[in-house]
Amino acid sequence: MPRALKIPGAPRTPGAPNGSTALTQAVQTMASHVLRLTLAAMTGVLIARTLLPEGRGVYAMLATTGGIAVVLGNLSIGRSQIALWPDPARHRALAGNGLVLGLVLGLVSAAVTLAVVTAFLPLPSPHLLVIVLLAVPFGVAAVNLNGIALLRSRTDLVNRGVVTSALVLNLPVLVLAATGHLTVTAVVVCWTAAVSAPFWLLLRPLGLRAMRVEPALARRQLTLSCRYHVGLAAFHLLLTADIFLLGALVSPAEVGLYTVGTAFLTFSRIPADAVTQVALPRQAVEDERDARAVSVRVLRLNLLLSSVFVCALSAASPVLVPLLYGPAFAGSVTPILLLAPGIVALSLLRPVEQYLVRLDRPMTMTAVASGALAANLALNALLIPRWGATGAALAASAAYTAMAAAEITWFARRTATGVLELLPRLSDLRSVVPALSGASRPVPASSFPDPPREFQGTRRQRRKSW
Repeated sequence: MPRALKIPGAPRTPGAPNGSTALTQAVQTMASHVLRLTLAAMTGVLIARTLLPEGRGVYAMLATTGGIAVVLGNLSIGRSQIALWPDPARHRALAGNGLVLGLVLGLVSAAVTLAVVTAFLPLPSPHLLVIVLLAVPFGVAAVNLNGIALLRSRTDLVNRGVVTSALVLNLPVLVLAATGHLTVTAVVVCWTAAVSAPFWLLLRPLGLRAMRVEPALARRQLTLSCRYHVGLAAFHLLLTADIFLLGALVSPAEVGLYTVGTAFLTFSRIPADAVTQVALPRQAVEDERDARAVSVRVLRLNLLLSSVFVCALSAASPVLVPLLYGPAFAGSVTPILLLAPGIVALSLLRPVEQYLVRLDRPMTMTAVASGALAANLALNALLIPRWGATGAALAASAAYTAMAAAEITWFARRTATGVLELLPRLSDLRSVVPALSGASRPVPASSFPDPPREFQGTRRQRRKSW
């Protein structure tokens, strides 16, 4: 008789929550993101109606530049935190290194971004770019500290940061809009404050005094993370390059139409993002079978949840977009419909990559992301001059779907997972909490075939086999 396999549970990961705690965390995560996106939707409508497509496009390009600087400056330190976290002796040093490396690398990234943009990609209002880049060191450090909080199952801290950032960004914008003083400069200042806020919020709860800086471990983290960073940078450019191409090849107004469409679909990602966030500690466990079982369940849940919400929003977009944002943004509807399949694909990338990072194959992950970026740029160059925002949406959706298909295929082959195991089932809706917490009834091991030989043995033995 096959032994029972209990889908990963809290006892295997120190500090991981039980079933009821996982439910609370998932609900709190969804609530925080609903609040953030509701406020963002309200201010997005006001920004769009006040600044019109061109002003909305200028703000989008500035905020996107700051976001790219944060991602590039992060150097994928979060990947090294996941890879090294199974050793409890490293926890304090990983937290301390995340703080110091974040501030230093963020400062360097801000300086380099300012120099490059000034020299090669001049944006409207250079002084606003300086304001945006002031947030980069704190944004990079906050990303690292968020990763530590999630690995400690402190989802409450991350959710608190999400809510605080949303309030700092959106409440002043609402007040300024109500008083007739809303400008691009005001929105940029609010964005800078919002990106910086989570850093200050995380310092004390994570125990600044308990953190320890270890230069030797920091060097190891940088060595490991840099191997993944090219792929992460390529992925972020995949998400953002079309904004700059639209501005350069068409006009800022087309950027405004396109970014309103992407913002509208962001609501559809709330449930899948909540599941992915809560599942991270269970994907970081030492046991390969447990990590694989959680990853399979999360992929099914995300595919089901994102498909339902994306379809609902897409169907409502022809009525809601012109009603909310005004007739000037009716041109956002077609990009929304074309982006829908790509948004579903995006919901699958983060959970599958949280598993793939443990395979220690950074160059493969980099190749997949770089290939998707190259395809996206080629399609954008072909489609944007002809169809503007509609062409950008079509190119993005094709690239996102191709990248998700490649990584899921890799995951399925390496873990001997059948296609049917990855397809959603109605029973998945009844087992959201067990899937996250390991509180479900035991599942026969025969339901999950034994992984390939290289997955059987110690981590060191597996790396030798690779």
